[in-house]
Amino acid sequence: MFSVAILTLSDKGSKGEREDTSGSIIKEIVQSKGMEVKHYEIIPDERDILRERLLRLAKEVDLILTTGGTGLTPRDITPDVTLEIIDREIPGIAEAMRSEGLRKTPMAMLSRAVAGVKDECLIINLPGSPRAVREGLDVIIDVLPHAIEKIKGSEEECAR
Repeated sequence: MFSVAILTLSDKGSKGEREDTSGSIIKEIVQSKGMEVKHYEIIPDERDILRERLLRLAKEVDLILTTGGTGLTPRDITPDVTLEIIDREIPGIAEAMRSEGLRKTPMAMLSRAVAGVKDECLIINLPGSPRAVREGLDVIIDVLPHAIEKIKGSEEECAR
């Protein structure tokens, strides 16, 4: 069983002014795949707070899923902070989510979401929209166990 942390970035949500439906969807999906949610938190779109949480949680869980802060507004800092702290980027994950999103809306090309590895933890930025979260996770969820196993050093052959 893999452990998961969910971080929702939302200024209004962190103040209790907006319900976090995206984080709830993530929790539902990962639990349905047998993953254990060890941490769930709504934080403001603040660089220092996000950086501290990512660095701390990367030592505690196998997978961090963020939602929100991947767009173009000045407060959308999630991908920028993620890129600052990861050791290696995994561009195919974000590309797959954007590709699937483009089938539904041209706005998907505006997502700046990234995915990467920090130590032995996989970090993936998801959009803030509940629909986009569900569609993005649907595309990538089945490869996550394999990715996490490889990040943790599994030498099992990948060839089928």
